[in-house]
Amino acid sequence: MKSWWTSEKPLVIERAEKDDLPKLAKLHAECFKQNWGTAELTTIFEQKGVFFLSARTSGVTGKTDLGFVVIRAIAGEAEVLTIAVSPKQQNKGVGRKLMEAAIFQLYSDRTEALFLEVDDTNDSALKLYKKLGFKKVGERKAYYAASEGSGTALVMRCDLL
Repeated sequence: MKSWWTSEKPLVIERAEKDDLPKLAKLHAECFKQNWGTAELTTIFEQKGVFFLSARTSGVTGKTDLGFVVIRAIAGEAEVLTIAVSPKQQNKGVGRKLMEAAIFQLYSDRTEALFLEVDDTNDSALKLYKKLGFKKVGERKAYYAASEGSGTALVMRCDLL
């Protein structure tokens, strides 16, 4: 029998702060061969129109980052710069909740469209993006050097208005 004190901690999506970047860089390194370190994330964090959302659990021992998404929005359009979900948390809805929160924020800001690039071999991400309303609008051949396939990036768009 589960009690309230032994049940899973609830997932919270919140804006990441500059102090969070070292932990997010470590998480990014767990997810990608070509990862962004703290310096790269800091440079991106400080750009105009950029926001970071983090999926976390919170408990007595502190916060645990499960994933994060980085969005850049300019002139009515936005793009997903990166989304990273801890390998232990993948396929558990964390990425979906991050994307839904980002889309909600962009919708609230009256952003017209959200773009992203995804490796054409990343079936779970493609499935998620299609469920969220993204449609393929282009391709970039040999875009991902660390891909297990051809490295083709699919350019996808989700209309928000």
